[in-house]
Amino acid sequence: MKIICVIPARAESTRFFEKPLAKILNKPMIQWVYEHCKAVPEFSQVYVATDSDKIADACKQFGAEVVMTASTHDTATERLYEVSTKIDADLYVMVNGDEPLLTRDAIVQCIPDTIGDELYVSNLMTDFDNPVEVVDSTNLKIVTNKNNRCLFISRSPIPFPKGNMDYVFHKFVGVGAFNRKALDFYHNTPRGPIEKIEENDSFRFIENEVPIYYYNCHCKSLSVDNKKDIAGVEHYLQKLGLDK
Repeated sequence: MKIICVIPARAESTRFFEKPLAKILNKPMIQWVYEHCKAVPEFSQVYVATDSDKIADACKQFGAEVVMTASTHDTATERLYEVSTKIDADLYVMVNGDEPLLTRDAIVQCIPDTIGDELYVSNLMTDFDNPVEVVDSTNLKIVTNKNNRCLFISRSPIPFPKGNMDYVFHKFVGVGAFNRKALDFYHNTPRGPIEKIEENDSFRFIENEVPIYYYNCHCKSLSVDNKKDIAGVEHYLQKLGLDK
């Protein structure tokens, strides 16, 4: 099975312009993500997908392979779809370019042993370790059934602990795996009402009864949404001794 990894990276973020190039311990954030992905032996190749010449040039300086994509994509998944039309693979694993703490051991957990002919989509989640994050709408909360199939995703705290307080909330981690059929379905299916309300494109599948799966990688995840997050990421990388 040919598996490639794609790291989407765009410059035009309204909250954090040119975020992939933000320095974390004197290295661009996108380099941290790329190096962690390169450590995954299951990946045949690792690409950065971007519409920015500046990001592309910076990535090439540290040896990354780059795929130039259109600047009109609304979502990272749509950028991944474009890559799938240019590079053939059995499975496309997308690792968000703002997740510099994700290492090989976490990333591999969305990779199945085999995939059949049906649409395949899997993602990662992890436990919240800070109750403040649960009520933060920038963090997506995931609810699955006993077989890891996703039931619902929300920016609100779900499920609501009315009958039982003994529950660990789960948050989205920026890693997802798709086969080509799933990406074709995504590209050719219009956004539904819940996707528009929650602004979460996983509902492209959920609203159309296409199963997607979330696996708990029990990892430390801290996506960089703004410049203030960088200090926390640097502290954790130093704590793990990954600051070399």
